[in-house]
Amino acid sequence: MPKNRSTKDLGLSSNERLYLKRNSISPFNFPLIKNLTSNYVKFYTFHAGFKKKHDDLLLAIFNSKVRVVAAYSKTSTPSAPIIWDKKNNKGFCKVLIVNSGNANAHTGDKGIEAINIYAKIAAKKFNCTLNEILVSSTGVIGELLDQEKIIKTYPLIDKSRQKNLLSAAKAIMTTDTFAKTAIKKIKLGTKEVRIFGFAKGSGMIFPNMGTMLAYIFIEANISKSILKNLLNSHLDQSFNSISVDGDTSTSDTVMLFSLADHEQKKIINKTEIKKISLALKDVMFQLALQIVCDGEGISKLMIINISGANNYVQASSVAFSIANSTLVKTAVAGEDANWGRLIMAIGKADNRLDQKKIKLKFGNLLVATKGQMYNAINIKKLNTYMKNKIIQINVELGIGTFKRTVYASDLTHEYIRINSDYRS
Repeated sequence: MPKNRSTKDLGLSSNERLYLKRNSISPFNFPLIKNLTSNYVKFYTFHAGFKKKHDDLLLAIFNSKVRVVAAYSKTSTPSAPIIWDKKNNKGFCKVLIVNSGNANAHTGDKGIEAINIYAKIAAKKFNCTLNEILVSSTGVIGELLDQEKIIKTYPLIDKSRQKNLLSAAKAIMTTDTFAKTAIKKIKLGTKEVRIFGFAKGSGMIFPNMGTMLAYIFIEANISKSILKNLLNSHLDQSFNSISVDGDTSTSDTVMLFSLADHEQKKIINKTEIKKISLALKDVMFQLALQIVCDGEGISKLMIINISGANNYVQASSVAFSIANSTLVKTAVAGEDANWGRLIMAIGKADNRLDQKKIKLKFGNLLVATKGQMYNAINIKKLNTYMKNKIIQINVELGIGTFKRTVYASDLTHEYIRINSDYRS
């Protein structure tokens, strides 16, 4: 990387952050799904040139159009792909196109036009309508997307072998240190149904969904209304329960596909729907957990449990106040049980709390109660606990019955190093 770069040079074409050598990788390990393919969808990946090396383009081609529902970032500065998808898609998909290395965000009319060009050619190539195309992009914000890099890969599909789920996950990575995949198998009668998916995300992660992309597939015939209910039922406890840096991306997207031939019997049995729902909940949570455990520069995972809140909004507000506090995050990174920072974060979240009712613990070690420091703190045990990779922060507010759990990364020097020269 060139030395002494300054903000005077605002050209974004270098995508420098994508090539930084990281001093460390995520301390958390998850099983990889290496050989998964599906009879309903074919994955193809290419190095289109958005990144200097490695595959950076995914084309998912469905055997026939399939039902799809999606949830997008609630940002007021959405990327061109989100704008385009919301305008064009009618609930079915034949082709999914995802590129990494360029977010196609804040690119104005030219960003939309680039999608129009490569999507129209894809529709003709893959014999579908324009509103059966879905697109996503992730990477640097503000750089115009060269649609020719995508278009030139279309003819290559005829001579290419389909890839597996892991390859698809790798193709959409940016600063991720590992590919994120998950699967759950269930039995519906005599038939095995698979629910599987992949995701990317490492930085710019915070709810209203939080840069994050996730694609999940259910090998069953499910109506659009049920599919939508399934997705919405589990968003809050998965992708909307994580935070790396408190920044909501322009590109956050979760898509849920029903993979089935349309003549196949629809899933309408309540018992079957419940089984699918529980499996989907697990897949969504596993993908969300992998994202936060790959937070940029992460050394520890914080699990923040709030109980005794007056309502769910209050519980969430307190939880994320802790999760996003730089003082809390740096203390955890430094293995310092500085509980005063937690009291600060709790107090700034809501002015309707009674501090004398708050109980605060690291793990099961009580540190504050009845409006003051616990008089029998075991410093030795506390210091030992703070060396763990997973730190549980348990807060009892004592004014109600509502609960909330969120997951967050700590904040290390590595996070600063990764982001200090990323002018997006």
